[in-house]
Amino acid sequence: MKTYRGFLLSYVKYGDAHAVVNCFTDEGFQSFFIRNIFSKKSRQRAFLAPLNEISLHIQIKSGTDSLKEVSKMELLKHPELQQQYKAGAVLFFTADFLYQVLRNEQQNEEIYHEISTFLKYLEKGNMNVHYILLTRFLKISGILPLSGNGRYLDPETGTFSASQTHQLLDEEISELWKQIISDIHPYEITVPSELRKKFLDSVFLYYQLHLSDFRIPGSLEVVQQLF
Repeated sequence: MKTYRGFLLSYVKYGDAHAVVNCFTDEGFQSFFIRNIFSKKSRQRAFLAPLNEISLHIQIKSGTDSLKEVSKMELLKHPELQQQYKAGAVLFFTADFLYQVLRNEQQNEEIYHEISTFLKYLEKGNMNVHYILLTRFLKISGILPLSGNGRYLDPETGTFSASQTHQLLDEEISELWKQIISDIHPYEITVPSELRKKFLDSVFLYYQLHLSDFRIPGSLEVVQQLF
């Protein structure tokens, strides 16, 4: 028997009652097969909410490379704000983003801790945390812009320059990038409502320039409408 601890990123229904779940675990990205989770008798379908922290018990089978099958699943932590529509949208969007960027990620304690920190601040009522998490993942990925004296962030070089190089990165948005990069408590930063869309667009521009095959999460539109 082997046990994994992880955050649920997505799932795909298999047949009428089964599911394949994708999680970022304490050993990296993993996919698991769960039988009968959608059966009428199952009480565990509520576990399949974005970024629930779950424990998955796997019966090890020798001589097989098939998908790991879950023999027992337990809910470790369920974000209390799941039922609030804004927080629920943030969780759905963030899980969508993480599923994309973590699909090839191996064991990484820093990432696991970062997701835990994100959830802690979301539970405190900070609805700006997804903006910060996106920027923090640039640091974890080693592609965070270099802080400097320039007034404008150049998204292609990842440096701050004296002149504006892209319409999204004006002085106000560039200053917000600087603040998040340099602050020792970035999750306490509030992104002004009038800057949220433009800042998020600038973050995704940066990802597209520095990560090959990056796609903007389909859930982005929902989040932008809410915020």
